[in-house]
Amino acid sequence: MEVIILKDADEVAEGGARRVCALIRQNRNAVLGLATGTTPVAMYGKLISACRIGEISFSEVTTFNLDEYLGLAPDHPQSYRSFMQRQLFEHIDIDTDNTYLPTCRAGTDPETVCRLYEEQIKSVGGIDMQILGIGSNGHIGFNEPMSSLASRTRVKTLSEHTVADNSRLFEPNEYQPSLAITMGVATIMEARRILLLATGPHKARAVREMIEGSVTSRCPASALQLHQRVTVLLDEAAGSELESQGYYKRAHEQNTELLGASNF
Repeated sequence: MEVIILKDADEVAEGGARRVCALIRQNRNAVLGLATGTTPVAMYGKLISACRIGEISFSEVTTFNLDEYLGLAPDHPQSYRSFMQRQLFEHIDIDTDNTYLPTCRAGTDPETVCRLYEEQIKSVGGIDMQILGIGSNGHIGFNEPMSSLASRTRVKTLSEHTVADNSRLFEPNEYQPSLAITMGVATIMEARRILLLATGPHKARAVREMIEGSVTSRCPASALQLHQRVTVLLDEAAGSELESQGYYKRAHEQNTELLGASNF
């Protein structure tokens, strides 16, 4: 796991976008795993800018989102499909037929949706780079604490903690789902590379448990310690509780000197 502590959230977004751009330039048919939530939005903005000036093209890229609320139609303004349209897809040259979310339409069996989503990912050869955020309780995707580290795409009940965190995105009298379909921890771990972004002091404890704690279902993100190619980009606030900050900074400096700034 490569841990990179940067000055602020803008540097985290820039570092994330640079790594995504490097992957797409190397492989124009790249398969990206995407995340919703507040943290990746700034990075998506930088990817939009890179696409608009011709630095990269998404025309042959395929994407799979981590999760989607159960019970919301794709055109519902609070669905993750709508979120991705607003924050990224509408502003880049991607073929929306190649953008996938685990959407469960009315009258569709959720278990069938989950099984087919796993099959769709396998059919394109798997995910080249999975982008992640981390919840303040250590969740990745909607894999809440105590989720099986061997889990696959499935329906998940959201914790009260996550519902409360996400309530700021809903109007006071608006329906807020408490169920979602999410990639499982094992599904996420099959990505060839993982890029996790975290910013803000409210993520510091979860970041510490993910990086320096035990591998445990109490912090699903801790499973990333077992992946061979994980890059964690943090601002100083999110990394503030790490005990080995000096080591991570020194290791990053040496890796950059050895491998070059273009390494991802």
